[in-house]
Amino acid sequence: MTYIRNFGKLATNPGRRDALNILEAGYEAINTERIMLSKIKIEGDELIIKNKSYDLSIYKNIYFIGVGKCALEAGRVMEIIMGDRIRDGVVIDNVKGTLERIRTYYGTHPWPSEKNISATKEIMELLERSTEDDLIIVVISGGGSALMCMPYESSCQDLIDISRTMTKKGADIYELNTVRKHLSAIKGGQMAQMAYPAETISLLFSDVLGDDISVIASGPTVKDGTTVYDAEEILKKYGIFNKDNLPPLRTTPKEDKWFERVANILIATNSDAIEAMEVEARELGYETVPGNKKVSGKARIVGEQFAKTNLLPGRVQISGGETTVDIKGSGEGGRNQETALGALSHISDNAVFIAAGSDGIDNTDAAGAICDKEIKERAEKLHLDPNQFISDNDSYNFFARVGGQIMTGPTGSNVSDLYILLTYK
Repeated sequence: MTYIRNFGKLATNPGRRDALNILEAGYEAINTERIMLSKIKIEGDELIIKNKSYDLSIYKNIYFIGVGKCALEAGRVMEIIMGDRIRDGVVIDNVKGTLERIRTYYGTHPWPSEKNISATKEIMELLERSTEDDLIIVVISGGGSALMCMPYESSCQDLIDISRTMTKKGADIYELNTVRKHLSAIKGGQMAQMAYPAETISLLFSDVLGDDISVIASGPTVKDGTTVYDAEEILKKYGIFNKDNLPPLRTTPKEDKWFERVANILIATNSDAIEAMEVEARELGYETVPGNKKVSGKARIVGEQFAKTNLLPGRVQISGGETTVDIKGSGEGGRNQETALGALSHISDNAVFIAAGSDGIDNTDAAGAICDKEIKERAEKLHLDPNQFISDNDSYNFFARVGGQIMTGPTGSNVSDLYILLTYK
């Protein structure tokens, strides 16, 4: 299976081809089906997930819930693994599809919507009818904060406005999800509280720096360490705290009781992709240089820093993380395309740089972009000024014109972003 649909069009020289093959290895390593089948199996009545074992014969009903960009694919794989043991289930994803035993809902991302709220109600109703004799298997992945949405004493538009404002001002995922938890009736451990006293297994695909499980999709099954005060301070930081206009903030559950029957299991991370990419790079004859697994900061600055890295010929540096974008222009793009555009003016003649989202959706239909001397020369020929496009946050249209976009379509996985800096001899 080839993830990069325009691989042949992009692979115009050996350096590019090698960089794209390395990226392909990363996508393959985080394939949801591959990850789940390698870490979940059934032996008789025993469900084995990594090093944990569950006797399925003791449960009256087994339910499945999936939220985020891995949800539909995870539901499909879970039906393969569990078969007719699954009594009922609900999936909310931003891609369309149907399953045999699990109800599927197509939601919006990156902003919540009434569609998402309606689908979330189905999850809440399933949780409400579960009992201490039941098992609930949950898959939580990036994108779940927007897709599984139930406002607490506020409107969907309130959530959209606050999320958009924070995103536009460059808030990181920790800040954004802290606020989301306290504006929600299901995030920040509240899903676990609803599921209690049923047994809950929560399988987590991490898309956050450091793999803090309380931040992934705003931690619906994880005890929340943040407070209403924390959310207020973040809102003040971004100039949107006004007690007269702000919706009420909710305290998330802090009692250990609600989490006694919850197992939160990290099943896929950005490191899975990075390790596979490093193996591929070495097989291609490159020496790997340790990269940063917690890349963060403003996209255009991060791109410039990557391009200025002094990397000897025949070496590759592979990194992971998530940048942010201060949206001041009226253009179109995403953080990965802007990271690549930030690198362009500084890229060495013998270097290739790639920034790409693991989900295949960089706020557009492109996963990210490739940056090298060839792109620079094409931009010069077309009289395109990278700095002008950066100022207008218009990285998408820049790379559309010079031909550097990486197109994969939705990958069905999400473990944050991937960065490759490669120098060839």
